[in-house]
Amino acid sequence: MTSDTTPDLLDCVELQTGPQPTHAVIWMHGLGADGNDFVPIVPELRLPATLAVRFVFPNAPVQPVTINGGMAMPAWYDILNRDLVRREDGPGIRRSEAAIRAIIARENDRGIPTSRIVLAGFSQGCAMTLHTGLRLPETLAGMMALSGYLPLLDLAAAERHGANQDTPIFMAHGTYDPVVELPRATASRDLLTSLGHDVRWHDYPMPHSVCAEEVADISAFLQEVLAQA
Repeated sequence: MTSDTTPDLLDCVELQTGPQPTHAVIWMHGLGADGNDFVPIVPELRLPATLAVRFVFPNAPVQPVTINGGMAMPAWYDILNRDLVRREDGPGIRRSEAAIRAIIARENDRGIPTSRIVLAGFSQGCAMTLHTGLRLPETLAGMMALSGYLPLLDLAAAERHGANQDTPIFMAHGTYDPVVELPRATASRDLLTSLGHDVRWHDYPMPHSVCAEEVADISAFLQEVLAQA
């Protein structure tokens, strides 16, 4: 495992499942967490030894978060309201989109084309996965949207790029989630479905977390989309 501190790029934690990776998963953490948050899940995915994947876990910038009394913490964007969407931090979301695009470009420079990259994220990281993936002008292998939602929902149809119209989107949510309530996620799912996207919806009897059944479903999804890339 290494930590990348290249100037102009977010600091990232990295874990490779094999030498000379041919595929990558860029996985964004949730509000207040960091790039180490999902590292322990990688061995649990039990990916085949023949699939060499570089997992890249970026650290979001530290910034004040309004709903937490202005306390500074790792955040992809500011959260202004408990309902998440009545007032949204559009500039902050777009800054993080640019930062994630830079990480994708760095993987391209290291020999992994966008078509072999999966964007993934939990909670706020899920929001950034969907926001960035829909607008990306290059086709991804897949997207994984865990316990989150699509921000700037009303702009998605107009701003999305056709490159990822057919990209598989794994969406997972806890039916007891008190942080990003289920209707917020299903509204995002329904919009994406209405726009013709390939949404693979899963829900689990859990709160704002990840469960063993979900990890198994994530593994199956990754093996499917990366094997085709």
